[in-house]
Amino acid sequence: MRRGRGILSALAAVVAVVALAGCAGLDTSGPVNMGHADDGQNAQLPDIAFRPDSPQTGATPDQIVAGFLRAGSGPSGGWSVAQEFLAPEFRTTWKPQAGVTIDIAGDRLPVVHEDGSVTVTLTPVATVDATGAYEPSELGSTEIAFALEQIDGEWRITQAPDGLVLDRDQFTNVFRRYSLMYFDPSWQFLVPDVRWFTSTGVAKQIVDALLDGRPSPWLADSVVTAFPEGTTLAGRSVPAPDGVAQVDLTAEALTAEGDAFDRMQTQLVESLRGAGVSAVQMYVGAAQLDATPIETRSTRVGTLPLVRTEGGFGFLAGDELSPIPGLSKAIEELPVAAVQVSRDQDFAGVRLADGTVVRVEADGSSLPLDARAGLVDPTVDPQGFVWTVPRGAPGGVAAYARDGVRIAVADAWPGASQIAGIAVSRDGTRIAAVVTTGGRTAVWISGIVRDADGVPQRLAGDSLTLSFAPGVGAGIAWIDDVSLGILSRDGDSSVVVEQAVGGQAVETAAPASAASIAGGTASSPARLRTADGALLIQRGTNWQQTASGIALLATQ
Repeated sequence: MRRGRGILSALAAVVAVVALAGCAGLDTSGPVNMGHADDGQNAQLPDIAFRPDSPQTGATPDQIVAGFLRAGSGPSGGWSVAQEFLAPEFRTTWKPQAGVTIDIAGDRLPVVHEDGSVTVTLTPVATVDATGAYEPSELGSTEIAFALEQIDGEWRITQAPDGLVLDRDQFTNVFRRYSLMYFDPSWQFLVPDVRWFTSTGVAKQIVDALLDGRPSPWLADSVVTAFPEGTTLAGRSVPAPDGVAQVDLTAEALTAEGDAFDRMQTQLVESLRGAGVSAVQMYVGAAQLDATPIETRSTRVGTLPLVRTEGGFGFLAGDELSPIPGLSKAIEELPVAAVQVSRDQDFAGVRLADGTVVRVEADGSSLPLDARAGLVDPTVDPQGFVWTVPRGAPGGVAAYARDGVRIAVADAWPGASQIAGIAVSRDGTRIAAVVTTGGRTAVWISGIVRDADGVPQRLAGDSLTLSFAPGVGAGIAWIDDVSLGILSRDGDSSVVVEQAVGGQAVETAAPASAASIAGGTASSPARLRTADGALLIQRGTNWQQTASGIALLATQ
């Protein structure tokens, strides 16, 4: 089942407690003043902090509510300006850290009532929960309610939902995306769990969340952490002079054994890298722990496109085609319709022109795997499995071992009626899919749960909706370890959606003839092949042709 958030339910619950009568308009005008960055000990990144206006003397109920909503853009001092709009007794109970509802500011519809209460109808586009996890919202509007009373002649809010309401621009100014780093169960790959935090004291927020030991629910059964259970941050802050974070841990950290200290160091360094930290020193009391970050396997997509042309199958650099030893010759001899090559280039999952999926090995051999009707393009994982699923049976996901043994993967995509594509991450912990649910195209992601030998057993039932894509899905590919590229067709037009896992989506118009998609490079995140064989790379919002005569664009 797909996971939902509790914030919107909480907002709706507040509505019932306010009696509504007599309407007037809400004043949503008023500036948001820009000030200086917070000078807190943990502010590693240069920032522009927003310092909203305090309540004005004689402000009406609608002006108080409008000012309170704007003050959500000022996190300094625990949202101290926002609290100025609250009655004194309510300031101790209102919890701004409970989450964020992200809406479209221009769509807010406010109403003021005769008793001084105010309701605002808004259109949420996403929510962020108390842990910093982001999820898009279903289409539709919701209401939030504010009760007010006069205190010493001035209107103040006495009841409001916990959390913040920010429009999309405010949200990206106040919150930033960071990745908590966990390990895959083999301890070979680092796996990001994206969270959104304010930049004020961000190092402490990241460390607290990492030590909490609870990855996002959809990912929790697919990753591991090196920190012993019960380990927390002993200090009240995480100072980082000259980019070196000093992390003071509780005594539970000393129960770690073997390589655990090095793995703990690795998780901290890579989790804090987005906060401007280049190194970490771990302490328990006055003693510094002896630890060195370990080397992990890369998940980067190759910089060169992998294609089939009249000249063969391989990596294309200019006019030169570099074959993959063993694989290229075997693939050239098959009537291939789609190919995904493994990270180590030792095997490939191939869909033939007749729809059958086969496994091709680097020694040139091939093994038929799945002949079910209507299979989508196969995907492969670093553990050596080829994954398949029929378009009309999203729950029929199968993973095939090197010897061709079929593993039925349980709990796959409940609630989906159709599936257009699947893609396993290059660390083997996550699988994304373009599905149809309730007549709409959606992008879902689930953690992959494996046994002790790395054999897939099931998908995490608590899958996450990443976005609702326009039109009909035509392809999906990993761009990097936190981003997916989705090719979608809507009538006579095509769109590429660059979707952050646990973040926002960016849509770019694509040529109507776009036929397939693959990951690109940091500067050109996606590649497309058109129906007439042109190879395109993304340059901002434009597409530039780099080659022609491409019969097939493979994924990696």
